Amino acid sequence: MNEKPQQEHRWLDKLVGEWTSEMECVMGPDQPPTKSSGTESVRSLGGLWTIGEGAGEMPEGGTAMSVMTLGYDPKASRFVGTFIVSVMTHMWTYSGSLDESGKVLALDAEGPSFTGEGTAKYQDRIEFVDDDHRILTSQMLGDDGEWHRFMIAHYRRKK
Repeated sequence: MNEKPQQEHRWLDKLVGEWTSEMECVMGPDQPPTKSSGTESVRSLGGLWTIGEGAGEMPEGGTAMSVMTLGYDPKASRFVGTFIVSVMTHMWTYSGSLDESGKVLALDAEGPSFTGEGTAKYQDRIEFVDDDHRILTSQMLGDDGEWHRFMIAHYRRKK
Protein backbone atom coordinates (compact mmCIF):
# COMPACT_ATOMS: atom_id res chain seq x y z
CA MET A 1 0.00 0.00 0.00
CA ASN A 2 2.15 2.91 1.28
CA GLU A 3 0.13 5.69 -0.39
CA LYS A 4 1.83 9.00 -1.10
CA PRO A 5 0.25 12.35 -0.15
CA GLN A 6 -1.33 14.21 -3.06
CA GLN A 7 -2.29 17.85 -3.60
CA GLU A 8 -5.56 17.33 -1.70
CA HIS A 9 -3.69 15.94 1.30
CA ARG A 10 -1.46 19.03 1.29
CA TRP A 11 -4.64 21.17 1.38
CA LEU A 12 -5.67 19.34 4.56
CA ASP A 13 -2.22 19.97 6.06
CA LYS A 14 -3.22 23.66 6.35
CA LEU A 15 -5.50 22.54 9.20
CA VAL A 16 -2.58 21.24 11.28
CA GLY A 17 -1.86 23.34 14.35
CA GLU A 18 -3.39 24.85 17.47
CA TRP A 19 -6.54 26.93 17.06
CA THR A 20 -9.00 29.02 19.08
CA SER A 21 -12.60 29.38 17.93
CA GLU A 22 -15.54 31.70 18.35
CA MET A 23 -18.86 30.24 17.22
CA GLU A 24 -22.46 31.28 16.86
CA CYS A 25 -25.29 28.71 16.73
CA VAL A 26 -29.00 29.01 16.08
CA MET A 27 -30.74 26.11 17.78
CA GLY A 28 -34.27 26.82 16.52
CA PRO A 29 -36.32 29.26 14.44
CA ASP A 30 -37.68 31.10 17.48
CA GLN A 31 -34.46 31.12 19.48
CA PRO A 32 -31.76 33.79 19.54
CA PRO A 33 -28.24 32.83 18.45
CA THR A 34 -25.90 31.55 21.16
CA LYS A 35 -22.19 32.34 21.21
CA SER A 36 -19.41 30.21 22.59
CA SER A 37 -15.68 29.68 22.32
CA GLY A 38 -13.36 26.72 22.10
CA THR A 39 -10.02 25.28 21.09
CA GLU A 40 -8.88 22.71 18.57
CA SER A 41 -5.64 20.80 18.14
CA VAL A 42 -5.14 19.30 14.67
CA ARG A 43 -2.37 16.84 13.82
CA SER A 44 -1.39 14.89 10.72
CA LEU A 45 -1.42 11.11 10.54
CA GLY A 46 1.20 10.10 7.99
CA GLY A 47 0.49 13.06 5.74
CA LEU A 48 -2.71 11.33 4.56
CA TRP A 49 -5.15 12.16 7.37
CA THR A 50 -5.78 14.99 9.78
CA ILE A 51 -7.20 14.44 13.25
CA GLY A 52 -8.74 17.44 14.99
CA GLU A 53 -9.58 17.25 18.68
CA GLY A 54 -11.78 20.07 19.91
CA ALA A 55 -13.24 21.35 23.15
CA GLY A 56 -15.93 24.00 23.35
CA GLU A 57 -18.36 25.63 25.74
CA MET A 58 -21.95 24.42 25.69
CA PRO A 59 -24.66 27.14 25.78
CA GLU A 60 -26.27 25.54 28.87
CA GLY A 61 -22.89 25.03 30.55
CA GLY A 62 -20.26 22.36 30.45
CA THR A 63 -17.82 21.41 27.73
CA ALA A 64 -18.34 19.40 24.54
CA MET A 65 -15.39 17.39 23.22
CA SER A 66 -15.14 16.49 19.52
CA VAL A 67 -12.94 14.57 17.08
CA MET A 68 -12.89 15.23 13.33
CA THR A 69 -10.92 13.05 10.90
CA LEU A 70 -10.36 14.15 7.32
CA GLY A 71 -8.52 12.56 4.42
CA TYR A 72 -8.66 12.25 0.67
CA ASP A 73 -9.50 9.08 -1.24
CA PRO A 74 -7.87 9.33 -4.69
CA LYS A 75 -9.74 6.27 -5.99
CA ALA A 76 -13.10 7.93 -5.26
CA SER A 77 -11.78 11.46 -6.00
CA ARG A 78 -13.46 12.57 -2.76
CA PHE A 79 -12.49 13.97 0.61
CA VAL A 80 -13.70 11.62 3.34
CA GLY A 81 -13.93 11.80 7.10
CA THR A 82 -15.88 11.49 10.30
CA PHE A 83 -17.07 13.72 13.14
CA ILE A 84 -18.05 12.69 16.66
CA VAL A 85 -18.94 14.86 19.63
CA SER A 86 -19.40 14.02 23.31
CA VAL A 87 -23.00 15.30 23.42
CA MET A 88 -24.35 13.14 20.56
CA THR A 89 -24.47 9.41 19.77
CA HIS A 90 -24.49 9.85 15.97
CA MET A 91 -21.20 9.48 14.09
CA TRP A 92 -21.19 11.82 11.11
CA THR A 93 -19.60 10.45 7.94
CA TYR A 94 -18.29 12.97 5.43
CA SER A 95 -17.86 12.91 1.67
CA GLY A 96 -16.85 16.09 -0.08
CA SER A 97 -14.89 18.15 -2.55
CA LEU A 98 -13.13 21.48 -2.98
CA ASP A 99 -14.87 24.28 -4.84
CA GLU A 100 -13.35 25.71 -8.03
CA SER A 101 -11.43 28.37 -6.08
CA GLY A 102 -9.69 25.70 -3.99
CA LYS A 103 -10.51 27.67 -0.82
CA VAL A 104 -13.71 25.95 0.33
CA LEU A 105 -14.08 22.28 1.24
CA ALA A 106 -17.74 21.21 1.22
CA LEU A 107 -18.36 18.07 3.30
CA ASP A 108 -21.74 16.38 2.88
CA ALA A 109 -23.27 14.22 5.61
CA GLU A 110 -26.58 12.77 6.70
CA GLY A 111 -27.80 12.75 10.28
CA PRO A 112 -30.70 13.12 12.68
CA SER A 113 -33.19 15.81 11.71
CA PHE A 114 -33.61 18.78 14.06
CA THR A 115 -37.30 17.83 14.29
CA GLY A 116 -36.33 14.55 15.96
CA GLU A 117 -37.98 12.51 13.22
CA GLY A 118 -36.01 10.88 10.42
CA THR A 119 -32.80 12.16 8.91
CA ALA A 120 -31.70 15.26 7.05
CA LYS A 121 -28.89 16.25 4.72
CA TYR A 122 -26.17 18.46 6.21
CA GLN A 123 -23.07 20.17 4.94
CA ASP A 124 -20.02 21.48 6.76
CA ARG A 125 -17.98 23.99 4.78
CA ILE A 126 -14.36 24.77 5.68
CA GLU A 127 -13.08 27.99 4.12
CA PHE A 128 -9.59 29.38 4.50
CA VAL A 129 -9.59 33.17 4.70
CA ASP A 130 -5.80 33.00 5.08
CA ASP A 131 -3.30 30.57 6.64
CA ASP A 132 -4.22 31.68 10.18
CA HIS A 133 -8.00 32.14 9.84
CA ARG A 134 -10.58 29.64 8.68
CA ILE A 135 -14.35 29.55 8.86
CA LEU A 136 -16.49 26.47 9.48
CA THR A 137 -20.12 26.82 8.43
CA SER A 138 -22.70 24.12 9.18
CA GLN A 139 -25.94 24.05 7.24
CA MET A 140 -28.95 21.81 6.74
CA LEU A 141 -30.94 21.21 3.56
CA GLY A 142 -34.48 22.40 4.21
CA ASP A 143 -37.76 21.11 2.85
CA ASP A 144 -37.67 24.14 0.54
CA GLY A 145 -34.56 22.75 -1.19
CA GLU A 146 -32.37 25.57 0.21
CA TRP A 147 -29.39 25.30 2.57
CA HIS A 148 -30.02 26.92 5.96
CA ARG A 149 -27.01 27.87 8.08
CA PHE A 150 -27.29 27.04 11.79
CA MET A 151 -23.67 27.45 12.90
CA ILE A 152 -20.64 29.52 11.97
CA ALA A 153 -17.25 29.30 13.68
CA HIS A 154 -14.17 31.41 13.14
CA TYR A 155 -10.93 29.55 13.88
CA ARG A 156 -7.74 31.53 14.46
CA ARG A 157 -4.33 29.95 14.69
CA LYS A 158 -2.63 30.33 18.08
CA LYS A 159 0.65 32.22 17.78
